[in-house]
Amino acid sequence: MTATAFDELPFLGYGIGLRRTHFDTLPAWLERFDFFEVLSENFMAFGGRPREVLRRVAAARPVVLHGVSLSIGSVDPLDESYLDALSGLIDEVKPRWFSDHLCLSSFEEVDYHDLVPLPFTEEAVAHVAERVRAVAGRAPVPFLLENPSYYIAYRDSEMSEAEFLREVVTRADCGLLLDVNNVYVNA
Repeated sequence: MTATAFDELPFLGYGIGLRRTHFDTLPAWLERFDFFEVLSENFMAFGGRPREVLRRVAAARPVVLHGVSLSIGSVDPLDESYLDALSGLIDEVKPRWFSDHLCLSSFEEVDYHDLVPLPFTEEAVAHVAERVRAVAGRAPVPFLLENPSYYIAYRDSEMSEAEFLREVVTRADCGLLLDVNNVYVNA
């Protein structure tokens, strides 16, 4: 994604996360929101009612996909089955963009069920940028990284959080999904 393409991402308005608890009442309030954020993993592996509800929502309102399991900072190879399922979901619902966290969440095929932050190093920047370009190249829509909360500090960090984020998104040629709460937590 070029800087120009990122500048052209539309302001979608005010949205809400699509959750299963919303399914029964969705018709009554679908028109009240400008867009829906969809947790990718909640819909990638499921057909049936969840996928049908998502199709209806995507036909009526813009959708953005947000993931929690890409593990973009891991040293493990990218999970091809995960990426295939994500690509299928992207092709089906045509989101305005898709995103995931700038962290690692698995190692040696073990899922931590947590978003483990990365050290602010040149090595991490280079590693993540390469992986982001590989992921983004598989999709026809922009890819964004969300800044995580940093509940641990690495001794070998070489730059500030802001410098790290800037370097990653610049070298990866991706967008930044800025979580303001995480900025506050990290301050």
